[in-house]
Amino acid sequence: MLEKIREGSQGPAAKIILGVVILSFALAGIGGYLGQTTEQPVAEVNGVKISQTEFSRAYQNERARLEQQFGEYFTQISADPAYMARIRKGVVDRLVQQELQNQLATELGLRVSDEQVRNAILEMPYFQIGGQFSNDRYLQLIRQMNFQPDTFREYLREEMTRTQLVSAVAGTEFMLTSELKKAVALQQQTRDLDYVLLSKESFKSQVEVAEQEIEDYYQLNQNLFQSPERVALEYLELKADEIEPSKVISEEDVLAYYEESKSQYLEPEKRRVSHVLIEGSADDAEAQQKAQDILSELKSGADFAQIAQTQSDDIVSAELGGDLDWIERDMMDPEFEEAAFSLENVGDITEVVTSEFGFHVIKLTDIQRQQVKAFDEVKDELRAELEKAEKIDTFYQKQTEVAELAFEVSDSLQDAAIAADAEVKKTQLLARNALPAPLNSPTVTSVIFSPEVLEDRVNSDVLEIASEHIVVVRVSDYQAASTKPLEEVSAQIKETLINDKASELVKEQAQELFAQLQNGSALDDIAQAQSVEVKSESALKRQTYTIAPAIVSEAFQLPHPEEDKAQLAMVELNNGDAALLKLKAVNSPQISDEIDPQQKQSISMTHVNKNYNVFIAALEAKAQVQRPQINVVQEN
Repeated sequence: MLEKIREGSQGPAAKIILGVVILSFALAGIGGYLGQTTEQPVAEVNGVKISQTEFSRAYQNERARLEQQFGEYFTQISADPAYMARIRKGVVDRLVQQELQNQLATELGLRVSDEQVRNAILEMPYFQIGGQFSNDRYLQLIRQMNFQPDTFREYLREEMTRTQLVSAVAGTEFMLTSELKKAVALQQQTRDLDYVLLSKESFKSQVEVAEQEIEDYYQLNQNLFQSPERVALEYLELKADEIEPSKVISEEDVLAYYEESKSQYLEPEKRRVSHVLIEGSADDAEAQQKAQDILSELKSGADFAQIAQTQSDDIVSAELGGDLDWIERDMMDPEFEEAAFSLENVGDITEVVTSEFGFHVIKLTDIQRQQVKAFDEVKDELRAELEKAEKIDTFYQKQTEVAELAFEVSDSLQDAAIAADAEVKKTQLLARNALPAPLNSPTVTSVIFSPEVLEDRVNSDVLEIASEHIVVVRVSDYQAASTKPLEEVSAQIKETLINDKASELVKEQAQELFAQLQNGSALDDIAQAQSVEVKSESALKRQTYTIAPAIVSEAFQLPHPEEDKAQLAMVELNNGDAALLKLKAVNSPQISDEIDPQQKQSISMTHVNKNYNVFIAALEAKAQVQRPQINVVQEN
């Protein structure tokens, strides 16, 4: 099993899973994810504590993902305390599951070597420029995530170890053809349905709400009517790429830089060669003798291309007369390369050359000597480099001045702004989760709400947002979190109570009518008495979105109707309405032996996910897991 696990961790699926994890953390930021804390843990798994710090970082990552997914709409949905409570619970559950997997991986002896971690980093596209690994980009990105190289490698090792386990469990799953056909048949099954919808709107006129009820609801649910703490800010932002360089780059500057850095623009010598290959080990006398015989033929005037086509064991180049196209240094086997670059003139042939592939006879067919790229070819690139360097120099000069003035004149940003030739930007009173970029990063937000900046109203230190990108911020106004007054939310509460009471009336009415339906009353007669219409759905599909999901779900949970006897049900809808259902028929499709590959994959993945969730649940059932009831995050 362990071998299967280790093989699974090297596959493309594992790399994709790992890549998604790294990208999501890179976008959202998880600084301090591996940090330790003495605070009360959010959970404990077999004695291993999951800290508040771990939770906080994972929670902020999840918030960032949801903000990216829902955009401006997230501000509205995050105002619902029940919704955010579910998000917090989901984050804790996920951290518990990860710890369970970590412990099982340790128990099974799973491990990821330093070489595997190194290769994973080199292969990640986020750390590459032009398809090649860039160490500068790597360091820049992990620093944005508040990682040092050693802590990032350990974090990655843990993720890769967990991925081994996931890949192994998923890789052992399979479905029989008969199971697949049954699953497809269930997916494609349709049902014939009649239903009557009872709307709460028709009952609102019967509802009365007293002022005392509104006040009682307000007193019992004040947590629903909280105004978050809000701040109004002034801030100064400085970015190197937006700064005008203090010096104009002239043509002479570019030319001088070109002369200084000519060595960077050398085009290395290239050689075009052909070869004849005779495969064999270094001690294969027969193969070596065959190569010597070919060399003798060539020295006697035989055509190299013809010899390569008829006798070379390199099938690909043989078809081209032995041609290997242009080669540079460090491209070929060392022995082959040394021999090829020792040839002096086009047309020269080497002696027999031994390499790990066998025995070669190499012919030089063309040479492109080492040369320096012309100034005109690279001057635009050089100018851009000089301008960027000038901007960075100017940026750091201004950053120093800004830091000094923001500290010396701590109750205003005007002096620092003048020195930086920048604008002091201002915000209105905003909640913590509504701050604009670049103030909405966890680093900046924590500084804004620190006692020194929030209460003393002094300028913050220079805060680095990214490479050559800083802000200095100060609080100009603050409103503490508070409960909204009753008069402000009275209308909202009244509408909620009316809806609740109307929904209760609908439920009571639906139960009475359902009893009549079960006792033999016709659905048409019930609908007529209630002044509503009977709606029919023939060949209703599971993926139907034109009617309420609760109706579709209930319709497909009902047993098959017996002959001349429909199945009946009552359904309460999420919006407070209710419905009476009459299932008339179930239509089962004929499934061929040839199942669509995409559908087969979808069903298989659903099966894998379901069983993996069962696997995790089984781990948790056997473990000692504690989730203390504590305030892990307070919404603002």
